[in-house]
Amino acid sequence: MSTMAMPQPTASEAAVRYLITNYSPKGNKVGWLMMASILVEAWDLYSIAFVLIFIKEQYNPDPLMLGLAAAGTQGGALIGALLGGWLSDKIGRRVMFLVTMVLFIVLALAQAFVPTVGWLVVIRFLLGIPLGSDISTGYTYIMESMAKGEREVMGNRWQFMFAVGEVLTIGVIVIFLLIDMQHEMLWRVTLGLGAVPALIILIMRHDVPETAVWLVQKGRYREAKQVAREMFNDNLDMLPDQDVVVPKTSTRAFLADLKKDPIRWRATVYGWIACFTQASEFSTFAFYLPVLFVMVGVSSVLGINLVTMALFSFAALSGWVGPLLTPKIGHRGIAIAGFSIVMASLLVAAFALYTDNKILLPFAAAAMLWGHYWDASNCMTIPTMVAKPKYRGTASGFAYMFVKLPSFLAIFLFPTVFAAIGQANATLMVAIFPLIGLLAAIFILPEVYGYEND
Repeated sequence: MSTMAMPQPTASEAAVRYLITNYSPKGNKVGWLMMASILVEAWDLYSIAFVLIFIKEQYNPDPLMLGLAAAGTQGGALIGALLGGWLSDKIGRRVMFLVTMVLFIVLALAQAFVPTVGWLVVIRFLLGIPLGSDISTGYTYIMESMAKGEREVMGNRWQFMFAVGEVLTIGVIVIFLLIDMQHEMLWRVTLGLGAVPALIILIMRHDVPETAVWLVQKGRYREAKQVAREMFNDNLDMLPDQDVVVPKTSTRAFLADLKKDPIRWRATVYGWIACFTQASEFSTFAFYLPVLFVMVGVSSVLGINLVTMALFSFAALSGWVGPLLTPKIGHRGIAIAGFSIVMASLLVAAFALYTDNKILLPFAAAAMLWGHYWDASNCMTIPTMVAKPKYRGTASGFAYMFVKLPSFLAIFLFPTVFAAIGQANATLMVAIFPLIGLLAAIFILPEVYGYEND
């Protein structure tokens, strides 16, 4: 690689600013390709919720081990989010999203052949590492490959993709139940099938280039110009034709840099709070809906899966509508509405459980999911969007850590809480999370829709 003396910083800054504000609509295709990986995560993270009953039937583990089997991927994703975001800034977005898909294919297949629950816990923990990494890398790629406004709508669609993945998972399980598949084969095939969409995405991603923004930040101007020509039909004439040596940036300066700008700092703090609260509300009440329906006798196993599939189909509609409303009511509007709906719905669900109202409970769950898919829509978008490009991978991974930490703890421990204080009391307790999110949206979050940062 040929190098030359570092030019005036304004050339690099001008190129980054130009790329952020002048992307081609072709970036939409890349955005959808990054969002597609959420189908893979949704399949693995939540398929376990629908087959836990069969794993318990076969191995009869204690509640803590069963909780670890369900939460293992979330624990691994906590590490993957931090490690993947940091590596995305260091070695590039493209390398990371290719490596994560390869790892997921191997580990998804491995969990289908585990001999014990203990091995299932280990494999699922390892599986979570590429899953957590892929989300943070994908968000970084979206924010650097789409125009302002468009990138936010695309980023907010992650909940829609989660719902689609959940519906597909339940649909497959329903088919397996209808053909009377042996229960051990059912849960093993269900978990292993996650490798199929991952393989498809890997093939589709193979020719996706590195982002021009990352290449500019690293001083790789010749590659940046080539990518810009291919993706945006632009030569980036403000940059020289030779590569330059760029001083390395310290990711330890990430938080200090955030605090220099009150808007970015408040928006990021809100994103962390929203990530934590939305993950807590979902991983306690919504994740265990199939188990909750069984415990209170809503229907048969097949009937519960059909009811749950209908609920997540409804949630998918919410996940589609929410991003479309964001340009009209802003990030604050969608967050305030979402957390308000979730809080009210959980109070109704607790009432239904206290009064043994089996008819009201699914309707309360539907309303809760509608609100959740709004309040969760922008918690990753906001911190990633407002971060400076050189810290964007780190910012995305750091935010996703606040999703995965409560998800791991809640999925692991909530069955024990259920047993200790009862379903109704546990559901009422969960309502504290949307209340915290609502207060954060009102008092902390500035409106940052269309925010520009170079």
